Amino acid sequence: MIEFGKSLGIQETSIPGLLILDLPVHGDSRGWFKENWQREKMLAAGLPDLGPVQNNISFNDEVGTTRGIHAEPWDKYVSVATGKIFGAWVDLREGVSFGKVFTAELDASKAIFVPRGVANSYQTLEADTAYVYLVNDHWSPTAEYTFLNLADETAAIKWPIPLENALLSEKDQAHPRLKDVVPMKAKKTLVLGANGQLGLALRKVMPEADFVTRSEFDVTDEAVYNNFPWKQYSTVINASAYTSVDNAETHEGRFDAWMTNVTALGRLARACSVHRLTLVHISSDYVFDGTSSIPYPEDASFSPLGVYGQTKAAADVIVATVPQHYIVRTSWVIGEGNNFVRTMASLAERGIKPSVVNDQIGRLTFTQDLAAGIQHLLCTKPAFGTYNLSNEGNATSWADIASEVFELLGHSPTDITGVTTEDYFAGKEGIAPRPLNSMLDLSKITRTGFSPASWQERLQQYFSN
Repeated sequence: MIEFGKSLGIQETSIPGLLILDLPVHGDSRGWFKENWQREKMLAAGLPDLGPVQNNISFNDEVGTTRGIHAEPWDKYVSVATGKIFGAWVDLREGVSFGKVFTAELDASKAIFVPRGVANSYQTLEADTAYVYLVNDHWSPTAEYTFLNLADETAAIKWPIPLENALLSEKDQAHPRLKDVVPMKAKKTLVLGANGQLGLALRKVMPEADFVTRSEFDVTDEAVYNNFPWKQYSTVINASAYTSVDNAETHEGRFDAWMTNVTALGRLARACSVHRLTLVHISSDYVFDGTSSIPYPEDASFSPLGVYGQTKAAADVIVATVPQHYIVRTSWVIGEGNNFVRTMASLAERGIKPSVVNDQIGRLTFTQDLAAGIQHLLCTKPAFGTYNLSNEGNATSWADIASEVFELLGHSPTDITGVTTEDYFAGKEGIAPRPLNSMLDLSKITRTGFSPASWQERLQQYFSN
């Protein structure tokens, strides 16, 4: 019986992600009215942002009409228009909750959110019952389903109308028992830029992800975006970028920087928006001019000095249009491959005493912490947006870091001569301007529960390893 006058509410069930909704129904002698789907109110109450693209209706003439236990590769929102149904849901997703069962009766005052991979079945309890379901992907003949037999002994569903008296299809009666069901795998994470410094670090913390190189996924090739199997993924981490700061100031480099960092990224952002993917994008301290007297917060205004910084600022604006996005802004990245620390170590071992810039200040970011921070955001799911991420520690200059490297390798830190940026690049052509202050405020990501190690600690570990 429909319950009138109650408030909108959402309740968790024994199956993770399967949510029951109590819908306010307003009625009088003429009938009743309800808001069957109200995105703003339901999101505020705790419903995931479904993003429906298709609306289907199932009408059933007779009592006892029973639909098979089907797990579909999309999320569903199911509600009753007329009549009443008994619902049975079985978790057929890969994981510890595989095989869990939940049952409930639904009338017009209740709805249920069914996450991808949770199988659902409905048995009508009244004649002329119709239920409506919204789905967030279009039906496709190539979509992968997972099924369970209605009479499975392990699930042991207590059907109000025994199956021998119910209306079933032959196909539904032929579905496998739970022991023979192939669980539905979770959607995967795609990492672009597999062999860069960050890509190599992400391999260690996300071994289950798919990693692709530029030769496998050319971000500048428009056709790649149209032919890629996006439905297999839930998240894209864009660790691919044009990062040659000085070459970006040349005619050819300027073209390549804008093509890779902006034009190609626009196509990636569109693909993520269309397919409802979470996009993780790596930003840079170069979006600022470095004149601030304090560490830059995430919402500081852009003021890039050179072409590279301009392309990264434009990229941040593009990514911010993706409904589900994390922009991870970082600085002075150190990982496997060529980088400043390795260069200084090489100079030390060769007995070279270099001049190093001493008026640019910031903090190193070791890729193991950058990768761990990205993994943290994806696991804990704080609010989408921009997060600064570098290592902790005192502000330092490139010259101070070089001195530490020399000392850690048993050489004299006084072998480093500090010079200003202006003096260091005097007489050199094609040099991009650098921000003098690259300090990033880390308070926002710290509030999510992630605390990166100090750059001094990581530098010592870098050489001990």
